[in-house]
Amino acid sequence: MDESSLWYVAYGSNLFRERFACYLSGGRPAGGARRYTGCRDPRPARAELSITVPGGIYFALISQVWGGGMAFYDPALPGRAAARAYLLTRRQFCDVMSQEMRRDVGTDHDLSKAVAHGRQRIGPGRYETIVRVGERGGHPMLTFTAPHASSAAELNAPSAPYLTMLGHGLHEAHGWAPARAAAYLAACPGARGAWTPHRIAALLDPPRRPADRATGLPSSHERR
Repeated sequence: MDESSLWYVAYGSNLFRERFACYLSGGRPAGGARRYTGCRDPRPARAELSITVPGGIYFALISQVWGGGMAFYDPALPGRAAARAYLLTRRQFCDVMSQEMRRDVGTDHDLSKAVAHGRQRIGPGRYETIVRVGERGGHPMLTFTAPHASSAAELNAPSAPYLTMLGHGLHEAHGWAPARAAAYLAACPGARGAWTPHRIAALLDPPRRPADRATGLPSSHERR
């Protein structure tokens, strides 16, 4: 395997391409509260894939950007998690992970343990455990998540703006209708019992740009 190029597998808000682009080239997503520094190598991903991976996502802790729980990946959960894979350089992958942890970019981690053995803990942070979820075209497919399983997590329901962003990412990456995206998200630990599919679908239908939902501003055609 060529570790210099690898697939970053996104399962949360980075399903949405416009949002992920800020991690690469820097900037603030429309309606977002945080400005990202971007990667040392700001070029776009060389390729993209819409995939599913074994396991599932859950919501835990508190997001400083969205409020409510954040999405994490647990390969031990039943089913399959919807994801989007971006072909990046190792340096870009490391810089994306640093930005998720609000650290300065510039650290080139040795990812060989994750590539060879499937799991590697880079640091103590909530997104500093790397999991290998597969391979495509000779390149490893890696994601990052919390160091513990969902059964040991401090579950927390996600916010409406975050669910809206995820729902639109699922639509963009996989073509899912609001009802399907809502059913998928409502079944995730942390959201289950706090959100119903009907309530989540109401956030996604009629479709509106995620930034407009997050800020409460009228959509583009309403502002004209």
